[in-house]
Amino acid sequence: MDHRLLEIVACPVCNGNLYFNKENQELICKVDGLAYPLRDGIPVLLEDAARALCVDEKHA
Repeated sequence: MDHRLLEIVACPVCNGNLYFNKENQELICKVDGLAYPLRDGIPVLLEDAARALCVDEKHA
């Protein structure tokens, strides 16, 4: 994930910061508790495509 891209993308729900989870290849919004997948290196920033974070992931 290009760090420059990470600086300009935002959560489509709250417009907050997203954090890259390299292990799961996801962009994480801690505010909304959502994880957006990367497909072929491209972020899929659709609320319907996101998965809800479990309690442990929200506090990590």
